[in-house]
Amino acid sequence: MPRTFVWHPGRGPKKTAPNTLTSGKVQVKQVRSGSGQPKVMRLTLEALGLRHHQDVVVHQDSPSLRGQIKRVRHLVEVTPVQE
Repeated sequence: MPRTFVWHPGRGPKKTAPNTLTSGKVQVKQVRSGSGQPKVMRLTLEALGLRHHQDVVVHQDSPSLRGQIKRVRHLVEVTPVQE
């Protein structure tokens, strides 16, 4: 039986919002610092355009963006943008 990979079970949120794609844009806000996080997470925050704590960016929603957000979900807050 294959093992299930658990990186840090207590590190992320207990429940995450369902991965529902919107047709519009989403606002991504960094709510926790990337300091002390693994390099991959810091590079993901930089790829999202988040350079410092409390920074906000707006992106077009896509599956690739959702993958990046999922990697750093305990550091960011995502809300849909009303146009």
